[in-house]
Amino acid sequence: MSKSPSPLPPVLFEDEWLIAFDKPSGLLTEPDRWNAPRASLTALIRQHLAPNIFNVHRLDAETSGVLLCAKQKPALIALARQFEARQAEKHFLALVGGALPEPDMVIRRELERDPGQPGRMRVAAAYRRGACRTRVHALEVFRAHSLLEAWPSADRPHQVRVHLAHVGCPVVADAFYGNGRGLYLSEIKSDYKFKPDVPERPLIGRVALHAESLTFTHPVSQAKVTIAAPWPKDFTIAVKYLKRFASTGGRMTEDG
Repeated sequence: MSKSPSPLPPVLFEDEWLIAFDKPSGLLTEPDRWNAPRASLTALIRQHLAPNIFNVHRLDAETSGVLLCAKQKPALIALARQFEARQAEKHFLALVGGALPEPDMVIRRELERDPGQPGRMRVAAAYRRGACRTRVHALEVFRAHSLLEAWPSADRPHQVRVHLAHVGCPVVADAFYGNGRGLYLSEIKSDYKFKPDVPERPLIGRVALHAESLTFTHPVSQAKVTIAAPWPKDFTIAVKYLKRFASTGGRMTEDG
């Protein structure tokens, strides 16, 4: 009898103290108190792996990529301190609409919960000293889109998405902070032929944000650890077709 596939996402790293998963888009990090039946990574871990494994940080449900968990309480405490002290480096990739005002920039704006739209964040009206920061770099610029990398300094909910929207580059398919529209081949390929009575499917129809890597100090060995998650299939396909049909020769170098 063949073994049934695991309900857990792929494991990217594991030792006695830690385990990291490649969280898919659409899966909550933690249970939703307003929608208890909806699946979450932590609930799956406790059901199928062990009840005493806890996530060290969070990813938005729509975001894919590296999600680190601790198997032991001392490791959880040590890593939580690293995140609070902004010593862990989170590296994201994003497909966005438009182009950055500058190919390399730091977005410094504090965030706050939006009282008029539950579940959403917004840029605070007043600038605050020590505001959370997101460093961004344009990897490639297409006709109407860009491929960016981002390093948020803090762990605010939706931070990368809100900051990118604030500078005019909403993440593709982000309904909270953009128009929610995915990326369609018909929009970038000039001779695209529609099929009669067949609706076009987007190349990527979910929030195009991927936590590609996480770097931190191991809480026991004190070694520097970097865990990387491969690009999801939809993200890879979207970039492939943008390069083929929407290239402007705008690939950036290390010097910008």
